[in-house]
Amino acid sequence: MTDLPVIERVSNNLAEVNASIIWLHGLGADGNDFAPIVPELGLPAAYAVRFLFPSAPSIPVTINQGMVMPAWYDIMELGENRRLDEDGLRASAGKVHVLLKQEIDRGVPSERILLAGFSQGGAVCLEAGLSFQDRIGGIIALSTYFPTATSVVVHPAQSGLPVLVCHGSMDPMLNESLGRAAVESLRRLGMVPEYHAYPMVHQVSPQEIVQIGQWIRAILGN
Repeated sequence: MTDLPVIERVSNNLAEVNASIIWLHGLGADGNDFAPIVPELGLPAAYAVRFLFPSAPSIPVTINQGMVMPAWYDIMELGENRRLDEDGLRASAGKVHVLLKQEIDRGVPSERILLAGFSQGGAVCLEAGLSFQDRIGGIIALSTYFPTATSVVVHPAQSGLPVLVCHGSMDPMLNESLGRAAVESLRRLGMVPEYHAYPMVHQVSPQEIVQIGQWIRAILGN
């Protein structure tokens, strides 16, 4: 079992769960941050998707003067040459692996489990998803970057994995160039990324939510 607090929501409580989405928040938030998005995705009634919204542990964050807050890993420096605790990021990816295995043990086929993450959470999902031992359905990477692109050990099971990458064209925290760079890295690693940019800052927009819902439906099918 995971040691992370997890909020669970099911898109259709009247049907047996047939898919799962593990959704990671960004720096300073918690599992409540994205829980309200479930009904906004417009998923069909036939889908009974279990959403898991884990909360990161609270740790001192260097770029915020050592303030203790929920974080998947420490960040020491911002900018194009940002420095971060890669060991901490990989440790969080390991916690996501535990959640993935938990959903498989609960009867959800690994190919019907998606990872989604915003900002820090997206970086963890890219590491966790590409390195997992069983084929997953795909990854949703929102307003994020790929700090372990040159060090991730991609499991052969994930070859050709679909990845939805969305970014704000006016993002002051993570420049859009980082999202585009993540797409190029994913292509080099043999993944199949789909990229969308939106006229927004470091956030999620209504148009983006529509796109996410459409992508989920395309991955999960009928």
